[in-house]
Amino acid sequence: MLLNSLRQCARAMSTATQPYPFSKLAKIPPVLPSTSTMPREPLLKGKGLMQHLTETLATPQKRNWLHTYFARRHPLRIHPGSVLTVGLAHAPTIFSGVLLSVRRRGLDTSFVLRNVINRTGVEMQFYVCSPHLKSIKILQRAATKTSRSGPRIRRVKLYYLRDSPEKMTAISAGVRG
Repeated sequence: MLLNSLRQCARAMSTATQPYPFSKLAKIPPVLPSTSTMPREPLLKGKGLMQHLTETLATPQKRNWLHTYFARRHPLRIHPGSVLTVGLAHAPTIFSGVLLSVRRRGLDTSFVLRNVINRTGVEMQFYVCSPHLKSIKILQRAATKTSRSGPRIRRVKLYYLRDSPEKMTAISAGVRG
């Protein structure tokens, strides 16, 4: 009995090919894209591809954020130490925190917010062009050489705030989102 089952198993695992069950005569025509979705002629040759991606991947609102809030030299740019509220498409729908750092990489620009929730430090990294990001509100701007609106910050990356929560609460100074 055991020997017969082993033989059947060996036959099933043999390398003999089975005939193909579907017809080889069936041909599926390729789907032709409509002319409205076809890229321009230079793009088909690979010229201007990055400019095309920059214009089409990010929505106009997010391109505006990139050119104002996250630019290097714009007067309305956001400095580290500012307090922001970010609206998201999923839970948590709103996250408020102190801006620790900005990583500028074109469409891949991101920023890190930190907040203390129930005596636990919480950091979240947000990508500016992400479809999950819905809104950015500036609750308090950090002080710079020209403006004295908030606390004076001398660093570009504020990772030292991870070790001293009292400094972070002094920066956010009672701002709740």
